Amino acid sequence: MDSSIITNQIKARVEAQRADIIQFMRDLCAIPSMDSQIRAVGERAEAEMKKLGFEETWFDQMGNIVGRIGNGPFKLLYDSHIDTVGIGDPASWGWDPFEGKVEDGVLFARGACDEKGSTPGMIYGLAIARDLGLLDGVTAYYFGNMEEWCDGIAPNALVEAEGLRPDFVVIGEPTKMQVYRGHKGRVEMQVVAKGKSAHAASNFLGDNAIYKLLPIIDAISKLEPELGDDPFLGHGRITVSDMHVKTPSINAVPDEALIYIDRRITFGEEPEAVLEQIQRLIGDRTDIEASILYYDDPSYTGFVFGVDKIYPAWALPESDPFVQAGVQAGAQLWGAPLPTGKWDFSTNGTYWTGKAGIPSIGFGPGNEIHAHTVIDQVPLNDVVRATEWYALLPALLPKEG
Repeated sequence: MDSSIITNQIKARVEAQRADIIQFMRDLCAIPSMDSQIRAVGERAEAEMKKLGFEETWFDQMGNIVGRIGNGPFKLLYDSHIDTVGIGDPASWGWDPFEGKVEDGVLFARGACDEKGSTPGMIYGLAIARDLGLLDGVTAYYFGNMEEWCDGIAPNALVEAEGLRPDFVVIGEPTKMQVYRGHKGRVEMQVVAKGKSAHAASNFLGDNAIYKLLPIIDAISKLEPELGDDPFLGHGRITVSDMHVKTPSINAVPDEALIYIDRRITFGEEPEAVLEQIQRLIGDRTDIEASILYYDDPSYTGFVFGVDKIYPAWALPESDPFVQAGVQAGAQLWGAPLPTGKWDFSTNGTYWTGKAGIPSIGFGPGNEIHAHTVIDQVPLNDVVRATEWYALLPALLPKEG
């Protein structure tokens, strides 16, 4: 079929469902899903998939929602995390963060940008692709998952515990309607200092664990110029992101202090070397220890999938056929090839491509600068327009080989 006919059919279908897409978007944001508690919002997504005729929907062991449509040999998965961070101080919002508000065509609500904004387009787009015969040779999945507290763990469990390994993945994190093809990785570490407690009135009898960390914190703050660099992904970053102290009381010398470190890694920086950088700052001593964090918190279903908090950097080349499929989908729909880019933050791509080597690209409405803020937002017109791209992409997949 002529590409212009397909494009016009997609646009007509999307426009006819515009009101439903927007209402679905607002319904998703209205359901709180902090702290990985995604059951209720997953059920709302499942209801929409059933309404649109997905062949199968289910919750996996971790509690993520999965929908299947089509039955071809190539597996395409649309990944959208439907959990959010909390709202912080409710008084800092100028409106109800779940009901949200629409102003000048922009929806302001928790999760509008990060990342419920891609879910309506993904689900409606796949249904439209099936109706127009664009899923020939493709089995497509929608994967609504929990990501905020340990990115990559949900797809890791989907592949290893559920046995569902896609051939291509689209990550719906906000990309300003561009095609993203990678981002820096991350290693999360802790440094623990041990001291000796004493009454503050006799502090000379103690050994203050906080004081032991101060020169290390200062050294970390000056470390960034020494970190790795990459022409595409950029420079490595390091941040002391949290601190905890153990003390018998506020009138005592603390006997333990702990800092957390967020280390953004670029190509050429390996986790072991990253940890060694911190160990060199500590020196040869037994009262301070650095280590990479391990995540084994149970999901809301009680499912545990333990992983080291190592998130590899990843990128596909601009010339990659899957990247170009995304670029050309934009050209076919809107008259010009889409720009490509990268995220500054981290996504499930740390697993999909970073660990599993599965070709992945990003496409979604919204701008990541609004993520986790009290002006969390997404243009509703882009939520609707993204549906066109999600509908067309399956027809352009590089299926050779």
